[in-house]
Amino acid sequence: MTEIVQSNSINAGGEDALIIEEILAGNENAYGRLQKKYQRIISSLIRKMIKDEDDIDDLVQETFIKAYRALDRYQSNYTFSAWIYKIASNTCIDFLRKKRLNIISLDEPIGGTDEDDGMTIEIEDNSYTPDIEVINSERRNALNNAVENLPEKYRIIIKMRHEDELDYNEIAEKLDLPLGTVKAHLFRARKLLFDELKNVSYLFDDE
Repeated sequence: MTEIVQSNSINAGGEDALIIEEILAGNENAYGRLQKKYQRIISSLIRKMIKDEDDIDDLVQETFIKAYRALDRYQSNYTFSAWIYKIASNTCIDFLRKKRLNIISLDEPIGGTDEDDGMTIEIEDNSYTPDIEVINSERRNALNNAVENLPEKYRIIIKMRHEDELDYNEIAEKLDLPLGTVKAHLFRARKLLFDELKNVSYLFDDE
């Protein structure tokens, strides 16, 4: 797998750098070209570490969101493929670590980078402290408000995935949408949630 990443990087590193410059200059739609190019290899990596297909889809989306949010810190002396490969690996490791620690999630982690400085919307199952109830209440309120502020088509799909705990195929069937559209809507909804929650990111910082 590493050899594939390196080969792709050598052949298309210049193209990736140009796309990143285009994105940073304001053309957010150009990011779709990077997603399309690296979707398969990132999915393949995550599938080696994670078994559940819906978890795989969520982690692929999270990887690309993290990379997008950190593009302004991308250093051109590293190939983009190696950089996002590392983000994907760390995202999977964090996911598995949190499952082992029995963390109770309020929602999927969204935003951040591969350096553990992203927001994580979750509560650890620790002993009670006097302020924990207030903090948890503020987190829930902030998250609920952010979800309610989403456009209707994104709000519905986020609630179906994270409140009703439906898998991607069930959502597609209930909404009569192609599976690809469901994934695209979830990706966009999570990006919008991250933008909405940036102003209260202190509520979601790891303790």
